[in-house]
Amino acid sequence: MNDNGRLALCGAIAGYNTAGPTPGPDNMMNVITRALSIQGFTLAAHLDLSSEFGARMAEWFAAGEIAYDETIVDGIENTVDAFLDMMRGGNTGKMLVRVGASEATSVGTHGSELK
Repeated sequence: MNDNGRLALCGAIAGYNTAGPTPGPDNMMNVITRALSIQGFTLAAHLDLSSEFGARMAEWFAAGEIAYDETIVDGIENTVDAFLDMMRGGNTGKMLVRVGASEATSVGTHGSELK
């Protein structure tokens, strides 16, 4: 991090039930020596921006400017396993269960790179 750098932290579901230390920075003294700012955030803290976000995201998505990852598990009978895998961090991006399909689990990246 550069001096006066800022970190925004969100998303820790894979670490909710860990028994040991969570991987991460072990040089937290840099927060002091580099005058860093660390702030966590949740979606609920920004609900006032949801209309603006929806409008902008729809535009970017329609233009193919949004890249995203998802893990798709086929079959409603695999919902519990998909949920447990998600809680263990076993998915890439959004975890989805496709109902009515019988194909194997797949992981893919969709869309183009962000501009």
